[in-house]
Amino acid sequence: MVSKRLSREAGHKRKFLAIVDGTPECERAVAYAARRAHATKGSLVLLFVVEPGDFQHWLGVEQIMREEAMDAANAALNAHATKIRESIGIEPELVIREGKPAEEIHKLIEEDQDIAILVLAAGNAKEGPGPLVSSIAGKGAAFPIPVTVVPHSLTDEEIESLA
Repeated sequence: MVSKRLSREAGHKRKFLAIVDGTPECERAVAYAARRAHATKGSLVLLFVVEPGDFQHWLGVEQIMREEAMDAANAALNAHATKIRESIGIEPELVIREGKPAEEIHKLIEEDQDIAILVLAAGNAKEGPGPLVSSIAGKGAAFPIPVTVVPHSLTDEEIESLA
């Protein structure tokens, strides 16, 4: 069931969702989403999904690994947020989830009815566009919002002119 988007109603702003995952292409998606949000007077949500480990039989190790993963997620989100604040002047919303990326993206979109556009970036490797784009596009995942895929090869100047 597709739930109604609230981004066009009074008191709401259209949100652009970009995924921070440490891949080189995520830089392009974040740059485009931030510039697009600024240009359209919308807002930006940055999501980092921590994938769960397979260490249930070593609870102490699992807890340490989870804490390290959360610290890394916070550091990555904060680095992007600082860059966006300094270069564009907007304050992004930072979200950390634990689970499978495609599932957590779906859940966040369903929970936050102001999210209107998912922005991903395609990698330039011979193997394909990247794990996130492949997992979302490859399974025919139906999203209740448009998905914009930004080419990895775009420069900052090209992103600025497109956004």
